[in-house]
Amino acid sequence: MASRPNLSHLLPKARLHQLARDWLQEDAPGFDYAGYAVGDHQECATLLCKSPGVLAGFPFFEAVFAEVGCTVEWRQSEGAWVEPVTQVAEVHGQAKDLLLGERVALNCIGRCSAVATSAAKACRAAGEAGWHGEVAGTRKTTPGFRLPEKHALLVGGASCHRYDLGSLIMLKDNHVWASGSITQAVQSARRVGGFALKVEVECCSLEEALEAAECGSDIIMLDNFASEDLHPTASALKASFPHVTVEASGGITEDNVARFVGPNIDVVSLGCLTQSAKAVDFSLKICRDRVPKPPLRNFVF
Repeated sequence: MASRPNLSHLLPKARLHQLARDWLQEDAPGFDYAGYAVGDHQECATLLCKSPGVLAGFPFFEAVFAEVGCTVEWRQSEGAWVEPVTQVAEVHGQAKDLLLGERVALNCIGRCSAVATSAAKACRAAGEAGWHGEVAGTRKTTPGFRLPEKHALLVGGASCHRYDLGSLIMLKDNHVWASGSITQAVQSARRVGGFALKVEVECCSLEEALEAAECGSDIIMLDNFASEDLHPTASALKASFPHVTVEASGGITEDNVARFVGPNIDVVSLGCLTQSAKAVDFSLKICRDRVPKPPLRNFVF
């Protein structure tokens, strides 16, 4: 079996540290009264996954605990599918620090694993339909949590689409209406975007799609088409502009994605991968016997 790529290399360490600091400050802006109660003796806590899913968010989980002086030893690989109950990691550190980072770190890994699991399911459904295009997320992400969610899409096997407004020039219906026409909007965007950025136009009819392709759009999004209308429209568009990239979007889910993929569709994008993903259940447990143990110890399960 081929090894999984280490996607953590995409993440700038300075950004990881900044996010971890911001999340921890949000959760503990003042006194940590419960931390005072447990003290500074060394402990080992076990991270357990208690529902099925794809593991994701390891770099963010680790960054949170690094920020409070704890270390993480992984027992599973990011991107692996696990069934409950699975031991995922051990976290070592002072009791007060383990409990300071616990909820923030669990929120990260639970949310990231949810997005990765949804992405993996959608990719699998599209692949089982015999399609070889790209399943993508969207910019419908949680404010302040975009980087982890985009990372999780990649872990789950999907494309993260554009990261932000500067990653791709996407002209949606409001841009077109405010500009006056598709052609005017594309020409204005090209003037400032130059050669480095592709232009995508959201279209609701074949006529709009043909206009967008004619004026030089690189990607045509066929938005909110019923599946029975999508494929003939995409076929007609590709017949005239075979090199344009065709994206289908709007109303596509893990359950119906197979109806929207086809020979003339290059990309399907699903907002539900980040908007509706069900959290994967994790817990972090400090394991203690009734008999006192040395401060540093390992557990074998």
